Amino acid sequence: MTIGVGLIGYGLGGRAFHAPYVNATPGMTLRAIVSRQADKILADHPQVQVVDSVSHLLEQPGIDLVIISSPDALHGDHALAALAAGKHVVVDKPFATRMEDAQAIARLARAKGLVATAFQNRRWDADFLTLRRILNDGMLGEIVQFESHFDRWRPQPADNWKDAREGGSWMDLGPHLVDQAIALFGLPIGITADIAALRPGAPAPDYFHAVLRYPTMRAILHASKSVADHGLRFAVHGRGGSWIKHGTDPQEAQALAGAVPGAKESWGLDPIEGVYVSCDALTDRQSLANERGDYLAFWRQVVAAIATGAPNPVPADDAVAVMQLLHAGLESAARRCEIIITPLSAS
Repeated sequence: MTIGVGLIGYGLGGRAFHAPYVNATPGMTLRAIVSRQADKILADHPQVQVVDSVSHLLEQPGIDLVIISSPDALHGDHALAALAAGKHVVVDKPFATRMEDAQAIARLARAKGLVATAFQNRRWDADFLTLRRILNDGMLGEIVQFESHFDRWRPQPADNWKDAREGGSWMDLGPHLVDQAIALFGLPIGITADIAALRPGAPAPDYFHAVLRYPTMRAILHASKSVADHGLRFAVHGRGGSWIKHGTDPQEAQALAGAVPGAKESWGLDPIEGVYVSCDALTDRQSLANERGDYLAFWRQVVAAIATGAPNPVPADDAVAVMQLLHAGLESAARRCEIIITPLSAS
């Protein structure tokens, strides 16, 4: 079985995170793209058909899976339209901008027996895979503090819709950090968030600091575009030791540089190793080898989920949980208080 793929949008997401991976994944073929950039697309992918609307895409024969990489506010409408047309969907983050749309996507996919998955590629970052290994090995013991950063040095706001999106960085980078925290620790009891625009003239928030409260630990999610020394990625502390990781997964940069996903031996190799300190030897700093980052694993699992009924790599219910925390974070920032999280019904 070959899964025919239609792609909505050819911005950064479509160009770097979706089309190259579809082409590199056995069992998938890219057949059509919705975009006004026909010349650019055909130069990159001469085999595809460029169409001018989502409705035209959904009418194309041989489209089994639709990837939604349109502007955030359109994710819900486009995903629901594709599901209603009998297509499986991969929805870029954020899964939707309205909670009711995220829940409707999950319900409709369940009702129609279709795969609806959120594109949470950073579950397959080299550093996150390494952290999973360390936690599974028990090296840190019971975790008491989990700190996840996605800082940048971009002191001048960009003149594009992404820097002006509603919710700003919290709705852009927040979905990644929230999803990783939930994947590791589940839903917290509550969230307290500070979300702000700190750069002069910033049209939307460019800073967030969110604390997720768990019974015996705290998860801190932080991002700012005003950090010159922005190398820190993770600082994880447990009763058995600490693991500190600087640097980011290389796969985004490799794809943007035109590398074919997975084609070179260097693909996904993060050269900056994290440092482990055991509580039994506080002066002994030990570098730990990184796992290889593997965004292609997400796409292989999508193929398996559609073709054989294998587990969905990022179930829609996970995406709904992320949306719940994102909206609770916005409410917390607006009200300046902790918001208690109540697990949602699967229905």
